[in-house]
Amino acid sequence: MRTLDARSLVVDVIDGSDAVVIGSGVAGLTAALALAPRRVTLLTKTTLGGGGSSPWAQGGVAAAMADDDSPRLHAVDTLEAGAGLSDPWRVDILTHEGPERVAALIEMGADFDRDDAGRLTLGREGAHRRRRVLHADGDATGAEIVRALVAAVTADPRIEVHEHAAALDLALDGSRVVGVVARHGVDVDNEAADGVGGRAVLHHAPAVVLATGGFGQIYSHTTNPPENTGDGLAMAARAGAELIDLEMVQFHPTALDVEADPLPLVTEALRGEGAILIDEGGRRFMLDIHPMAELAPRDIVARAIWTLQSAGGRAFLDAREAVGAAFPERFPTVWSLCRDHGIDPRREPIPVTPAQHYAMAGVTVDDDGRTSLGGLWACGEVTASGVHGANRLASNSLLEALVFGRRVAVDIDRALAAADRRPSLLHPSRPRAPIVRREDRLAAEDPALRAEVRSLLWREVGLVRDRAGLERALDRLADLGDSAVTEPGATANLVTVARLVAAAALAREESRGGHHRSDFPDSDIVWKRRLAWRYRPGRPTRSPLEPVLPAPLELPAVASTGRA
Repeated sequence: MRTLDARSLVVDVIDGSDAVVIGSGVAGLTAALALAPRRVTLLTKTTLGGGGSSPWAQGGVAAAMADDDSPRLHAVDTLEAGAGLSDPWRVDILTHEGPERVAALIEMGADFDRDDAGRLTLGREGAHRRRRVLHADGDATGAEIVRALVAAVTADPRIEVHEHAAALDLALDGSRVVGVVARHGVDVDNEAADGVGGRAVLHHAPAVVLATGGFGQIYSHTTNPPENTGDGLAMAARAGAELIDLEMVQFHPTALDVEADPLPLVTEALRGEGAILIDEGGRRFMLDIHPMAELAPRDIVARAIWTLQSAGGRAFLDAREAVGAAFPERFPTVWSLCRDHGIDPRREPIPVTPAQHYAMAGVTVDDDGRTSLGGLWACGEVTASGVHGANRLASNSLLEALVFGRRVAVDIDRALAAADRRPSLLHPSRPRAPIVRREDRLAAEDPALRAEVRSLLWREVGLVRDRAGLERALDRLADLGDSAVTEPGATANLVTVARLVAAAALAREESRGGHHRSDFPDSDIVWKRRLAWRYRPGRPTRSPLEPVLPAPLELPAVASTGRA
């Protein structure tokens, strides 16, 4: 270990790893395990297995495991949910490799629900035409998958884990990523600290993997945990990586409508088992809106509830007939959350509201998770892999993390093997001092600023958007970005990501999937393409985004390869 003095900040430099993985959700854990024949450093902002969205995932993991199902049918449902923006080839990869990845997870020790004969119990969720969703303990699937992966990571001596290590910025040598600067010893539960303090460390490695999850904390109404501040997306943006689909944010229809932050999730699996949505008068309103009623795509259900609320009404999920007395056994997580707030779902409907839940937006990657920057790979929610398009199909996110987390590891191993033969291909030079930013305690890093950003985004860049609201949001965020937040950290990342989402939403003048413009309420074939960008905060316009012109997508109705 050596030290590097950079702009008055003494940074410990740690060498020795072949790859640094940032994030300990399903994507990061999967990548680290698949890389483990190599030397791997895993950085997690919280405790191993204790942070991010993965442990909170209730719905399940979707895979074509049933006799009446196939990867092709799964692909068709995924493409239809994606509202015209899913990449058919990436969907094909997901649905064909998914069953193998689930089988490997079971072999690792993940315990999914089974019937009395020992067969996997498969559920159905919104926009799925087959029962293909695996659950663990009813509605604790993410926690069980993370448990199995954490056990494997902990048992592997080749993976070095650093807990309470918050990544600040990517280390660059020219346009190549050669490591990451992180704060060790931070307390993310203390909002005021915001990653300031602790020990600054530069992890120097030939391969860096972003697996940092989503950015739900830019919204005041979200099901995402406090640590989901968009760190990976913001770091990639500052480093100059290509970004894509930034306007595509998914709002879950059924968060528990209570005073809480984040809002507890009420799993879609309840609707898959027959629970219905009603208004305060008991009317089942989704029957008038979509042929699939409660199992319509999430964006449609979420906006239906939003419309009801905008007219002064309230929405409730009624599971009394579908689940009834079996609620504590079949859905123990939701049961516990309801009881914590004085609700008995066996005897009364559950009050629900939309909330930000998932980001289809993210870093542009290829089939193997390579970004536009050398030395940088990404997987999971921080990416826009093309699998989800404009609207993620329920329970495809854990599957994406499993499939593409492994693909990233395989590709890095290939790159390292090639570099072993020709070192100039990959092995980084020692980074120069200017790549490391000085980190001071700033007045900008406070809960009041976060609260303002989150309220602004929910109000102006939420389920329903228009030009006037988006311009108001961009003007205020530009003020914050130019004057209040000048150094990396969670609050700076919130402001950066908020600007990215608002600017992209202003650019797309149509409605599609999770992106709904009241001033452009219809989908337009002209906009049936993915919008790619680079972050340029100094642009003399409202938008900090510079377009990267992509080729228009040609999107067939089914998966591209035609495999059965």
